[in-house]
Amino acid sequence: MNKGQFFLGIIVASMIGGIIALAGASYLSKQNSATNFTDKQNTSLVNWLSDDKFIVPEGINFVASAEQVTPAVVHVKSSVTVAQQQRGMDPLEELFGFRQPDRRGAPRQGQSSGSGVIISEDGYIVTNNHVIENATKVDISLSDNTRYTARVIGTDPTTDLALLKVEAKGLPYVKFGDSDQVKVGEWVLAVGNPFDLTSTVTAGIISAKARNIGILRDLENNLQIESFLQTDAVVNPGNSGGALVNLKGELIGINTAIASRTGTFNGYAFAVPTSIVKKVMDDLLEYGTVQRGILGVTIRNVNPELEEQLNKTLGVSRGVYVSGVNDGSGGAEAGLKEGDIIVGIDGVETESVARLQEMVARKRPGDKVEVAYLRNGKETKVKATLKNISGDTKIIRKELPKRATFEGIIFEDVKDDLKNRLSISGGASIISINNEEWRKSGAKVGFIITSVIGSDGRYRISGAEDLNNVLADNKGEEVVILGVYPSGQEYYFEVKIK
Repeated sequence: MNKGQFFLGIIVASMIGGIIALAGASYLSKQNSATNFTDKQNTSLVNWLSDDKFIVPEGINFVASAEQVTPAVVHVKSSVTVAQQQRGMDPLEELFGFRQPDRRGAPRQGQSSGSGVIISEDGYIVTNNHVIENATKVDISLSDNTRYTARVIGTDPTTDLALLKVEAKGLPYVKFGDSDQVKVGEWVLAVGNPFDLTSTVTAGIISAKARNIGILRDLENNLQIESFLQTDAVVNPGNSGGALVNLKGELIGINTAIASRTGTFNGYAFAVPTSIVKKVMDDLLEYGTVQRGILGVTIRNVNPELEEQLNKTLGVSRGVYVSGVNDGSGGAEAGLKEGDIIVGIDGVETESVARLQEMVARKRPGDKVEVAYLRNGKETKVKATLKNISGDTKIIRKELPKRATFEGIIFEDVKDDLKNRLSISGGASIISINNEEWRKSGAKVGFIITSVIGSDGRYRISGAEDLNNVLADNKGEEVVILGVYPSGQEYYFEVKIK
């Protein structure tokens, strides 16, 4: 090799290396900027099966799926503040109306336990809303006993789902599967933490699809979505929020409920299918709240009981009967009328209310759906534009509460619903405490600071930034921190600001 060939080789190698580096940077930037979990999972560099064309071995084998999924199913422990028994007043309490911290006056922490599934390598976790509802603190434990404190990104009570986030990288995660392709009789695994028994795997089959069992209630808007996968894999208290996976280790559902008269497993369990889970998680990731598209019709299942009530023959044995159409709704604009029977959405048969709700729940306001319906025995197809609960097609973004950090404590603005419930005009919640003096003084995660008493008087706290400024102005002094727990229990403690 002469010198010219040698230097030409170096130049070519450098160019190839540069191209690889640019491709890698682009690859990673996609992960950081992704606004949905398909992109996050497709661009992640961890937790891939060695063979993308994995085939379930003959003579059913659960080992590969269990090994793949178990590290990515976490134990979720939620702390809820519970008020203690009241006691007599002391002089300071009479002056300010807050209780002196002691064993009798301080609220205690109640706990609930469930499961969650990591769905991206950077720490996003899906669980049930009822597992973390009203929690003042959410602790996450991995199968290897690594522990984190999670923050709640968003919740959706209408599907009983919630999105959490822990600050970590390179975590194992479970890839989304296609719940539409799941068949009745197919083998599945349930992975979770029943009775606080971590990393428990049980096996069963899909017993039914699109089940509505009437456990979710949204009394204000009646927008609950129930279209569960039913399985006979053993699921017990603590499995809530855990994974239902196929034998490829793909997530096909989030275990949510059991059919039981005793509180323990009696043969059937129910999971939210990933067709709904993924859409809800993408909405919470991108907007902080779920974008719910509504057709705007009142519906009932077609069955003999309905025919008897209506005193007429409908001519079909399955479908969704339209018993009412809201004025100005997408359904009304598409020409749907009372008495129509919806038999399909976007080419998918809607044999029940649960199936129709599932299909529509995948969409956002402004999306169009093809509705197939029967009127006087004749099938017609129309395009309908879905709207939101307000009757328009606007996307709603939820603004995250502002945060501030002071001496290792993270504060956050109090959410409006909590302010309304506690009848307070403002305040700052303690999100995390990395300050031993504050801990010893009685500060707890979840406590809402509404006032600070310093040498110059009493300061009303409007939010996190306001509290940060007040504490900074009182450096070197001992102050009294006054506030309330989410339970409504009033409380105060004294601490020196360094």
